[in-house]
Amino acid sequence: MKKLIRHVYDTNLPNSWASKLRKKRFSLFTSILDSLPSSIKILDVGGTVSFWENLGFFNEQIKDVEITLLNLKFTQTSSTHPKIKEVIGNATNMVNFQSNEFDIVFSNSVIEHVGDYDMQNQMATEIRRVGKRYFVQTPNLFFPIEPHFVFPLFQFMPINFRVWLLTNFALGWYDKVADKQQAKSIATSIKLLRRRQFLNMFPEAQLYEEKFFGLTKSFIVYGEFS
Repeated sequence: MKKLIRHVYDTNLPNSWASKLRKKRFSLFTSILDSLPSSIKILDVGGTVSFWENLGFFNEQIKDVEITLLNLKFTQTSSTHPKIKEVIGNATNMVNFQSNEFDIVFSNSVIEHVGDYDMQNQMATEIRRVGKRYFVQTPNLFFPIEPHFVFPLFQFMPINFRVWLLTNFALGWYDKVADKQQAKSIATSIKLLRRRQFLNMFPEAQLYEEKFFGLTKSFIVYGEFS
């Protein structure tokens, strides 16, 4: 079971299903870029420099591209890449940016972290405001393995049991948590979305569903405005 879970989620394994899925997802994204003018401004909400470098994005020499990373705080090592700049800001209130400032807004597994449904909807509204197009991915609530804690059906378990698991075991990307209140905060901070909820936030979007053994692991919405 552990080998299967690692194969599903570990993007550090070059032949893992997760790595192949990420490459396929990125191929869909670059196909959208191909239809855009030669000079492209991308906003990555919640992204990192290493994400783009590990994908070899700049090695591809796709087009003249400038990427802005928006995060609540800077990473330990700020970007030195000439095509990437980092900006401190909030995904639910992008006061840093003007309407239609970016050719496309990209966000990968971030919207489930910003708060409740109202906060998620605010993030979606801001994405649609500052970008002429968007490409947003999020995990599926009903996929049987919760992607952050990498534990079967974790998202549907009673909160007290989730807290017990977190205070007794290292789960997924989280070390064992000593404090119960902190464990509760971690367990409730991630709000996975249903398909319909996600589409309601992006009503004009096209939907792509990433599959694993016939089950939808995550959703991607992408679209543009006339």
